Amino acid sequence: MSNTKINPYVVLAIGVVSVSTSAILVKVSSAPSGVIAFYRLFFSVLFMLPVFLIKYVPELRLITRRDWIFSIIAGVFLAFHFILWFESLNYTSVASSTVLVTLQPLFAFAGTYFFFKEKFTWKAILSGLLAIAGSVIISWGDFQISGTALFGDILAIIACALVTAYLMFGQTVRKRLSLITYTFVVYSISAITLFFYVLIAGEPLLPYGTSDWVYFILLALVPTLLGHTLFNWSIKWLSTSTISMAILFEPVGAAVLAYYLLHESIIWTQVLGGTIVIGGVTLFLLDERRIRMKELKRKTTVSG
Repeated sequence: MSNTKINPYVVLAIGVVSVSTSAILVKVSSAPSGVIAFYRLFFSVLFMLPVFLIKYVPELRLITRRDWIFSIIAGVFLAFHFILWFESLNYTSVASSTVLVTLQPLFAFAGTYFFFKEKFTWKAILSGLLAIAGSVIISWGDFQISGTALFGDILAIIACALVTAYLMFGQTVRKRLSLITYTFVVYSISAITLFFYVLIAGEPLLPYGTSDWVYFILLALVPTLLGHTLFNWSIKWLSTSTISMAILFEPVGAAVLAYYLLHESIIWTQVLGGTIVIGGVTLFLLDERRIRMKELKRKTTVSG
């Protein structure tokens, strides 16, 4: 963080607000889940292409074999994250789906501990559990004991695990590549994966109404190019667990947007849970920042 003039926590906050629009745009589209996911990534890559061709093509020669492997894995995980999450919105509510798909700390804590040997203080663990508890409270009033809702919930949980894996594999590559190159490569791999998925699943790529094309483009511009790209930028400065914790804000934003745009009611459990989520995330980020500042001070003292 000492090498960037931009506060990564501010960037992370903007990213969370941006991705909060994703569920709403998917919910109002009439296209199949795979098609929505494909066009989201396809338009994202298309919009990035001019910048990439003009400035970043030479950087492809710097990508190692290991970077390519990790990028491909990350891209495939991202593709199926979108497929399963979008599909879950056909069976359960925006509140339930976004809550479950953003419970990434459950996976990130375990993943970063076993694969990256990251250590967490008791405050970080406590704040993580607090945020997760708040997310559960948000969805408590929306959960229904039925096969349809349960199926949607299961899809959202699997999508959560996949996006956590996507961030973890991306973290190792992003630290060695520029934001544009890494994002373009991973989004391209995701788009290709989704294209073949759509063909195999027999989902039609055409025709769709004007409103659906607008939703596809908005999905590319707002939650993807602005939201996920900002997450990719943040990976260089913040840990996967920190980003996963911050993304817990998404259910709050999605619930508010669903209230105003889709006329979904907001009940007291969502208000209470949202407050607890914000409190838990804030505690975690403050503890993470304290640890990093302490480490930076120690390194400065030693070098001095």
